[in-house]
Amino acid sequence: MTSVLIVVFDGLQPAQIRPDLMPNLSQFADEGVFFESHHPVFPSVTRINAASMVTGRYPGGHGLAANTMVARDYDPTLVFSALEPTLADIGRKTGRVLLAPTLADILAEHGLEYTAIGVGTSGNAYVHNPSADTSGGATIHPDFTLPYSLQDRLVSRFGKWPDESQPNTPRFRHAIRILTEHIIPEREPAVALIWSSEPDKAQHAHGVGSEMSDRAVREADAGFGQIMDWLGANGVSETDVMVVSDHGYSTIREVMDVESHIRDAGFGGDDVLVAPNGGSVLFYTRDSSTASSLASHLMSQAWCGALLASEAAGDIEGTLPLTLVGGDGPRAPELSMSFTWDSEKNDAGYDGFAHSTGGASGLGQHGSMSKHEMNNTLLARGPSFKTRNRITSPTGNVDVAPTVLSLLGLPIPDDMEGRAIDEALVNG
Repeated sequence: MTSVLIVVFDGLQPAQIRPDLMPNLSQFADEGVFFESHHPVFPSVTRINAASMVTGRYPGGHGLAANTMVARDYDPTLVFSALEPTLADIGRKTGRVLLAPTLADILAEHGLEYTAIGVGTSGNAYVHNPSADTSGGATIHPDFTLPYSLQDRLVSRFGKWPDESQPNTPRFRHAIRILTEHIIPEREPAVALIWSSEPDKAQHAHGVGSEMSDRAVREADAGFGQIMDWLGANGVSETDVMVVSDHGYSTIREVMDVESHIRDAGFGGDDVLVAPNGGSVLFYTRDSSTASSLASHLMSQAWCGALLASEAAGDIEGTLPLTLVGGDGPRAPELSMSFTWDSEKNDAGYDGFAHSTGGASGLGQHGSMSKHEMNNTLLARGPSFKTRNRITSPTGNVDVAPTVLSLLGLPIPDDMEGRAIDEALVNG
């Protein structure tokens, strides 16, 4: 039976897949399919892209608007970071974390399993399979597991997780051990996923192309080589392997405290809730009149890039409809802003600068509509995929779930907004 392994490198840019930095992944890309025009969803932040990968839906459809957001069906006054404790509470209080079924839910209907292990944020891990207690499968993370009862058994067998470090290689190695000794050989899931937090953590802390960033990339690549060697040595080399990143990257030009700015401009906390997301900001307004006034003010600022308005905000001159990026839906903000960006090279030679809500000038960031953040990695190799092929047609993270279902010979739900990437398949 066909099985699929998805390997995610958080924040990996296509420009980093070079023989001197990533020899294993470079060879994989040369021998398989390289998707040249692959894209995340906007905002180009991690947790909503994880949700889009497993639901095949844009943020408006799956209901996770950004890393930092408001869910009015949960608490209309709370700006929260989408991490496991809050997401679990949303599930308890509203009955659903995501507004669309995940790969795990769909596979469970066919008697199949999805198991994910990741060493990034707890929110990123949680959205892979929020209903594991009922739908089956598992999510494994240093802070928790789903089902929660699995954690003690894994710690008893594999030991405690290493402390987080820079680069976060010890945790990734621990995850690889659980993947190769437990998940694949014992659970035998139809789909397994492993998520590396690098090079994202190193790039946030030290900058894109910094010495620490390059070290993180090299060590992540070594881990990938270990996984591929294990697959070959254990008779599962015919697995279809997909390698993806959640977003690209930019270098911070200047940090902007947007919330303080709009408060100083007269927009109070009762009028506007502000959710900062690195290269983007979401605004939840009291009413459409406030949204219109705020939009006019934002568009007068040099750092304001593309500004998108939801249907609830109304037709605001100068804005684009949030539906253009699939962001409109039950949990959508009234306004979604990308900072301005450019293609200037940083000191290490990587393209792209943008403003950010956090971090520091010269460090790495993402979240905006910069073409350097909105172009990310997708590679594939295995018996179902063509060999030595470069695909130039547009693809996106929303295409991961439908492509996986196609590989497994399962029907793709009509409400998935992504597509199976048939042009990359042997019979496509």
